[in-house]
Amino acid sequence: MANETLKTASVLAFERKLDPSDALFYGGDWAQRNNSSAWAALGIGTKSVRGTISNRLKSKDQDPAKLDAAIESPNLQTVDVATLPHDADTLKVQFSLRVLAGTGSPSACNDATYRERLEQTIQAYVAEHRFDELAHRYASNLANARWLWRNRIGAEQVEVLIEHLVDGQPAASWTFDALDLSLRHFEAPASAAARDDLGALSMLFAAGLRGECHVLLSISAYVRIGRGQEVFPSQELILDRGRGDKSKTLYHVNGVAGIHSQKLGNAIRSVDTWYPGADELGPIAVEPYGSVTTQGKAYRQPKEKADFYTLLDNWILKGKAPERTGDQHYVLAVLIRGGVFGEAG
Repeated sequence: MANETLKTASVLAFERKLDPSDALFYGGDWAQRNNSSAWAALGIGTKSVRGTISNRLKSKDQDPAKLDAAIESPNLQTVDVATLPHDADTLKVQFSLRVLAGTGSPSACNDATYRERLEQTIQAYVAEHRFDELAHRYASNLANARWLWRNRIGAEQVEVLIEHLVDGQPAASWTFDALDLSLRHFEAPASAAARDDLGALSMLFAAGLRGECHVLLSISAYVRIGRGQEVFPSQELILDRGRGDKSKTLYHVNGVAGIHSQKLGNAIRSVDTWYPGADELGPIAVEPYGSVTTQGKAYRQPKEKADFYTLLDNWILKGKAPERTGDQHYVLAVLIRGGVFGEAG
């Protein structure tokens, strides 16, 4: 029953429950995938290039003489670059992931009544759904190597090895052919073996979210792209452009090329197919307003009552659970994502 006096807590925060490390890049040979000593860390290099004018011109600059003059002025750039060695045809990307319990228990909440109602609601959800659907989707995004981003595009072969570590040693492991799994949907793989492995990994994910066991995963992807080919670490955002002399700066950890943990987390939580218009774009990262920066669009608009805050307030304050089960999964996925969701003031 809804409590007419209940209001959203002004202080309300949740810690993320999927906690990836940064991913590091190594180079080696496809045939040496089982030989851990055969992989060398990839560093970041620089190159200077001479570009040509290619930007859209203003009307006043479209005079042929002005354009010819602009072309004669070189566009000199220094950029970071990461490549495989010319004796290596495969990129290895490796990171770890912790799956934490406690979804629905805020790390900060200044209203005891609201906290109690929130935890009761989440407990009812867990009793019915047990995180099974979300766990399946998170596991699928690890297995299909969505988190490789541009490094997955055009690869000849992509193999993902996932190990459940207990006391620092693999207690179980699963190997997936990432290119056999779709990025557009979360249906079961065609291969019976892949279905069984994905089912086991999903069960482990769900158990970790429910707090039934400690879940620490080691994830490695082997991406066969060709000798000497360019690879794509995260690109750094340089806030003070006056301090840098490079037009592109790549991320590294102690000299080893890598992908930001935030970028990995974005890929793993790309499980939302319940938003309006999902058939066109496919899964997007779970965000309170369904924001997709590459599209410049928010797919979960408050006017459509599809955003996280509207769904959460109706569920907690008014006792009205989202009619669509998918929206219930979405609300829980945002809480797993974590963030600060207190009443605006």
